[in-house]
Amino acid sequence: MTAQPARPERTGPGTASVIKVSPFKASLVKAVFRDVTPMHVSRSAAWAAASVTRTVLTEIIDGARRAAAEEARKKLVPGDLLSAIGRNVELDVGNQWYCHSPTFHGKRSRSRKPSAVVGAHRFEAGVKKLLRSQGATAVPVMVRDLDGIASAFLTDLARDAAMVVREGGVKRFGTVTLEIPGEPAPPPLLEDSLLALSVRRGDRRTIGRDDILAATTIQLFGGVRQRALTEAGAATQNTSAG
Repeated sequence: MTAQPARPERTGPGTASVIKVSPFKASLVKAVFRDVTPMHVSRSAAWAAASVTRTVLTEIIDGARRAAAEEARKKLVPGDLLSAIGRNVELDVGNQWYCHSPTFHGKRSRSRKPSAVVGAHRFEAGVKKLLRSQGATAVPVMVRDLDGIASAFLTDLARDAAMVVREGGVKRFGTVTLEIPGEPAPPPLLEDSLLALSVRRGDRRTIGRDDILAATTIQLFGGVRQRALTEAGAATQNTSAG
């Protein structure tokens, strides 16, 4: 990743929030995309994809940390990963990795698709850096699982972004709402900014930032999706969308 996105930047005049920098290099993100599609991936798209992946992994690590804290442990283990995903359905991502990891033995399958683990271990350094930034440590197996989930999630994101480009937008746009037992279901809400992503403008040869954001609406839902979109938008606000 170039030096420019690594510099903390304000989100606007009088705003104190600072852009969160992804530990996943744009060059590695583009390598995953090349395994999926021959389309060109713009610089801002790579930064957006890296940011979304960071948000997802951060949420998983936070959930795992809470699980570990309940047992008075500081080092994260695979059981904490299972607890984090089990407690928050929004974190159930990168499913293709599950059949390749002993941690998810209950979900393993005899079908081992090569695309599920293409690029696995590319993100180990980024995962370790993200753990350190969250004040966490993890056993090697846990690091491997986070690495694999990041790779599988990015592969899915790349595939959906390429579909958005080919189809000219998100053709099956929708939203998922979690209901609380005993309470009335909230009315469906589709923000204008999300609706705008359902219609694509631009050429059919380049994956741009907005294509990544549109793919994010397919891969994620709920609070995690909103945070991922917000942080990716902030991380790429000073770059072109194409």
